[in-house]
Amino acid sequence: MTIRIYVRASTKDQDAERALSDLIAFSQSYGDQYSTYIENYSGTKLERPELSKLLLEANKGDILLVESVDRLSRLSQDDFATLKEKIKAKGLRLIVADLPTTHTTNDGMTGEILNVINAMLIDLLATMAKLDNDKRKERIKQGLARSGYVPSGKKANTVKHDRITELLKAGNMTKEEIAKAVGVGIATVYRVAKGQNK
Repeated sequence: MTIRIYVRASTKDQDAERALSDLIAFSQSYGDQYSTYIENYSGTKLERPELSKLLLEANKGDILLVESVDRLSRLSQDDFATLKEKIKAKGLRLIVADLPTTHTTNDGMTGEILNVINAMLIDLLATMAKLDNDKRKERIKQGLARSGYVPSGKKANTVKHDRITELLKAGNMTKEEIAKAVGVGIATVYRVAKGQNK
């Protein structure tokens, strides 16, 4: 069994690894074999590189450990249902560090009741995380409108995008290395790569 620790922050300016050492320490009560998956990517997106990698590498009986539900999901209800199905299909046990009812397993009737309660709590927390994200975006939009801010209509930097495309085609650098070399965020590299695959 492997404990698969997933940590996420929304932007490259945020520290995705902020909770990692605490989660590694927390994971020791379940075993000493763990893998970490760290990314700066929006929780509103179902398809995330590191989360997809985790689900690909996971085996039945492994543990998916997250700090809180909002680190795993700020998804719509439909997308969260899809993610839960993927987790279930892989046979992963979800443990949320700040949700103590997910920390223990009980057999029999008590265990079944606890599983139902956990599922309801996780759904509730995921919905709250999505609503919180939506409210935050709306407050930002309102604040910008009140301040008189007008979007610049900034266009993509085609020179940088062309360079990213060249480096991706060369295939001898990671996406992180390309981002550093070109002076862009990792999300920009993923966007350009996604555009190539269309």
